[in-house]
Amino acid sequence: MAENNEFIREVDEDYRRDRFIQIWKRYNALIITAAILLVAGVGGWNYWRHAELVRAEATSERFDQASRLAKDGNTAQAERDFAAIQADGPAGYALLARFRNAAETGKRDAAAGAAAYDALAADKGAGDALRDLARLRAALLRIDGTDQAAALTQLQGLATPTGTYRHTAREMLGLTALRKGDIEGAGRWFDQIASDNDTPQGLRQRVEIYAALVAGGPVTVTEAKPENAAPPPPITR
Repeated sequence: MAENNEFIREVDEDYRRDRFIQIWKRYNALIITAAILLVAGVGGWNYWRHAELVRAEATSERFDQASRLAKDGNTAQAERDFAAIQADGPAGYALLARFRNAAETGKRDAAAGAAAYDALAADKGAGDALRDLARLRAALLRIDGTDQAAALTQLQGLATPTGTYRHTAREMLGLTALRKGDIEGAGRWFDQIASDNDTPQGLRQRVEIYAALVAGGPVTVTEAKPENAAPPPPITR
């Protein structure tokens, strides 16, 4: 019985060896080509990753330099450098450069800066969170200008219960209503901030001050008149 099993095993091995030889003779060129392509593909992938890393590091240096120029007040050169990164940098840094350019533009021209943020908000490739950030920045640039109605609409869209930037949006809506004398409207926005469990502690402390102002109602400021003021000294000649 053992001899039969040994014979069967040897026959099976011979069969498999013959099949391998047949397959190799028939497909050896394809097998060798596939192996070469695999090695080349792995090598190419590693080279691409290295090149992208080097490119990202170089762009990081350029971005930091442009940021320092902006901080030092050399806005024109900073904007040119950010624009260059936007044109030829990796996707992530190009997007950051667009945000920084919009910020620098907004410092000298609020309307132009808001328009730049609008373009970012319309870019579906930027991701929802960054698009909402662009909407917030655009609204903040418009809130004190002639296009305040558009800013309030943008802020209201961001002030939803699940909005990433709802806290800032609600605060700005409340303060704008307070400045307009809309005490009831301001109170509603401040109440939303206070009742949100995720409200940052710093904002929660500010809301306590805002709530006190709301509770005090509209305030009319008049010029104070001195009581029992002494008469002016006589004029001597």
